[in-house]
Amino acid sequence: MKPFIRVAELWLPNRDRRWLEFSGGLYGDLTNFRAASEGLQFAFNEGLPGKVWAAGRPIILKTLESSGFVRVEAAEEAGLTCGVALPVFAGDFLMAVVAFLCGDTEAHFGAIELWTNGPDEAPFLTHADGYYGAAETFEFNSRRTKFPRGYGLPGRVWKNNMPMMVRDLSSSNTFLRREQAAEIGVNRGLGIPYSLPSGQIWVLTLLSALETPLARRFEIWAPNAAGDALVFNNGDCDTHADLAAEYDGQTISRGEGLLGEVWASGIPAIRDDVTCDQSVAGQSARAAGLSSTVVLPFINDGKLKAAIAWYL
Repeated sequence: MKPFIRVAELWLPNRDRRWLEFSGGLYGDLTNFRAASEGLQFAFNEGLPGKVWAAGRPIILKTLESSGFVRVEAAEEAGLTCGVALPVFAGDFLMAVVAFLCGDTEAHFGAIELWTNGPDEAPFLTHADGYYGAAETFEFNSRRTKFPRGYGLPGRVWKNNMPMMVRDLSSSNTFLRREQAAEIGVNRGLGIPYSLPSGQIWVLTLLSALETPLARRFEIWAPNAAGDALVFNNGDCDTHADLAAEYDGQTISRGEGLLGEVWASGIPAIRDDVTCDQSVAGQSARAAGLSSTVVLPFINDGKLKAAIAWYL
């Protein structure tokens, strides 16, 4: 398998909240690109992290070269051609920006999509932007697709206002593009909602393919009814492990392991080693041979509603 995502980065506001500063990332063997990133700062509306800060919602760059990407020469040397960045807000306050950068190849399938109901708050979501690698037919059809509230992965995410994951997309009746997805080997999808103060809705969908996965494992954890622990909500793993059965009755407390740390702080975390994570999620990841992790909090009305873990 070839990874769809080659770089993951975390950018945090500095003390006086005037800049976004580098706070770590996953780079694999792209050491030169990491070196080009470590000393950077981005002001409001500057570079990809700053533009996401200003927009208040995810931004997809289908090409880095023609988009004003600050590190374009280093990215070209590393074979990186496109990317997406996601903001994490607590009310009006930006907590962090997480960026994922991808490299284009002829056999690069999968998708990163943005859907919106537009500034007029239309009753359906339309395609706003997307990156599809080599899946040209799937891209063509997706750009002409609309989702009413509650239908398809984007519409269901919109209706529930919660991150959602769908496994085995090719056989899921809730995934409206399942036949086209099956043709390119897309097998799972993750959706994340973003609500702007204007009332406009944005939904980011990540569609992972068998041969070029966006992640080897996805997990969504959410607070229990009492609000004193995280419980497993949904997920899928390339090892075909039954995560629901494995995590049945298991909980993660605030501050415990990487998921609990993100719950306590409201700040995303990126780690290239989960050795020190003694939570049930950390133990499961190690047993599956996974190590590189990104955990993204989903915060709504000032409270953590879910924590999404990628294992790359």
